[in-house]
Amino acid sequence: MTSFLGTIKRETTDMPALFVDERYQLISAIVSGEPLTTTTEVIGRWTGLVDQINNAIDDSHNWPTLDSGQLGRPINPSTVLCAGSNYRAHNAEKKGSPTSGKEPEFFIKTGDCVIGPNDEIIHDPLLTKKLDCETELAIVIGKPGRHIAVENALDHVFGYTVANDVTARDRQVRTNDQGFTWYELGRGKAFDTSLPLGPWISVPGTIADPQDLILSTKINGELRQRSSTADMIWTCAELIHFFSINFTLKPGMVILTGTPAGTAWSNDPSLGGNWSSNDPDLVPATRYCEPGDVIESSISAIGNIQNSVVSN
Repeated sequence: MTSFLGTIKRETTDMPALFVDERYQLISAIVSGEPLTTTTEVIGRWTGLVDQINNAIDDSHNWPTLDSGQLGRPINPSTVLCAGSNYRAHNAEKKGSPTSGKEPEFFIKTGDCVIGPNDEIIHDPLLTKKLDCETELAIVIGKPGRHIAVENALDHVFGYTVANDVTARDRQVRTNDQGFTWYELGRGKAFDTSLPLGPWISVPGTIADPQDLILSTKINGELRQRSSTADMIWTCAELIHFFSINFTLKPGMVILTGTPAGTAWSNDPSLGGNWSSNDPDLVPATRYCEPGDVIESSISAIGNIQNSVVSN
């Protein structure tokens, strides 16, 4: 049986829970002793909890049935470390900066950006007229470390979850009068509701190879993105090494690993878009996201999240 760690909404609180085959149990009902009130706390103590968790899973057929509307944010990270321009096909479809594809584009989101797997993305016209969405594999750190070697990097992973890196393209992509392009990755990436996560986090041992997963995005049922994580320029292990040079990575930190081709940016010539695809099922975007749109982000072996865009 495949299990996941996430949360169940309880009034104004997201309570840590374990999920198995569309059933769930609160961690507070599984683990005896000191209460664990966040998934970050559970992740930090996971090794010592495994026996109790495995015993509980044996009885999971008696757990309550999950209603997806009960799902909260799987984690509320203090820090989200992000790598842009990390898929070869995505780099080919957009106007690049001088460093595109040469080094990870390092930017940060915060816990204030995070919403749950069914929560609403706010379209704020004072912030952006070009709201775009990007499905990404998110790494959840489980073991602390600094200057982590690539060959040991995956030992520091707790699990993986689905992310939607919501982006204000007209804030991100900047060009001066001489035609020089650069990215403003602060205002273009970090704002309210700009990071749906979920539906839960894979637990250790669930995903053997994070470079062998299929990502997809549907907008209003149209398939916009579909690719393998094998198309990453820098692997998950290499990104963990990269970010650990700057930060001591700690349990509960999240790393976004980039998005494949198929964004709305790819079909926006004013921002240097250059859409092309060898996948006959992909539908090119004709516009950016607007209120009323439904965004579904999926990753094989993990699940999918579905977020509606609403007016501010």
